[in-house]
Amino acid sequence: MTAAPAPDQECDLEIAGMRLRVRETGHGDPILLLNGLGTHTAMWRPFERALPDRRIISFDAPGTGHSELPIGPLPMASLAAMVETLLDRLGEQERVDVVGYSFGGALAQQLARQAPQRIRRLVLAATTPGWGGIPGRTSSLMLMLTPLRYWSATFYSLTIPWIAGGQAHDPEFVRRHRRDRLAAPPSLLGYTGQLYTMSSWSSARWLPELNVPTLVLCGADDPLTPPVNSVLIAARMPDARLQMLEGEGHLLLLDAHGNALPTVRDFLDAPSLEDSEAWTTGRIVDEDEVAEALRESGRGGEPWGTMSSLYRRLAAARLV
Repeated sequence: MTAAPAPDQECDLEIAGMRLRVRETGHGDPILLLNGLGTHTAMWRPFERALPDRRIISFDAPGTGHSELPIGPLPMASLAAMVETLLDRLGEQERVDVVGYSFGGALAQQLARQAPQRIRRLVLAATTPGWGGIPGRTSSLMLMLTPLRYWSATFYSLTIPWIAGGQAHDPEFVRRHRRDRLAAPPSLLGYTGQLYTMSSWSSARWLPELNVPTLVLCGADDPLTPPVNSVLIAARMPDARLQMLEGEGHLLLLDAHGNALPTVRDFLDAPSLEDSEAWTTGRIVDEDEVAEALRESGRGGEPWGTMSSLYRRLAAARLV
């Protein structure tokens, strides 16, 4: 296979017997970006422009973008092992900053469990602990079951406000990002494989074991991964702070004009955590705030809310 990509280039690397499309931009201290469900590296263009003095590493997950389709769904642990191998292939022997978005946030949690020594600072954006978390609105979840929005510009424009909330209600924002989102749609099998991976995963039991400095970032108007999930994650992790951004939705990291990217940059670029405004002003979440967030979500009485509550109790007792 080809060698690791030079800066501002893309190439294919063979990782765990599969061809992955890898992208690198810029120079400086490295940041590893982990994509959302069904998306490819083009989703990170606003992020790359916001941090031009950092080396940005991203890749298309198996079955998405220009990467090879796996034989079957891959467990989250296998994906995290692939990320470790990718860092080795790119010569990253020191710790890197990791930003995980949505599905990539779940993968980032798994990576932090399997290889905490590889991570300097961690950002978990618009994500969930999986089982034990609070599902999104039914309308958002139903629209997420199909990748059709990545194949049809019209379907994307009509459905993304319902899926993502926040800035996705702005037609101009949707128009700017639609082309990149549709440039390399996932295969149906690759997309459904990721859905299966997500549906069979949970970090609820071992979140308290993750001792990596973590900024948990969410939009207050996110119908797909309600902010209560970020509250849960921040409360369970021993070294985490929560930043909840008003008016932002699920696509907060794609908005070059929003507050998410400056917040992430401040956290990752600060010489120490005490020098980071995002960290020092972030909330330390306690169990009372978790209980209040669960009540305000209004999802606890629904069947899946009851199941999530039961799973959290089982996880706390280490029975799952």
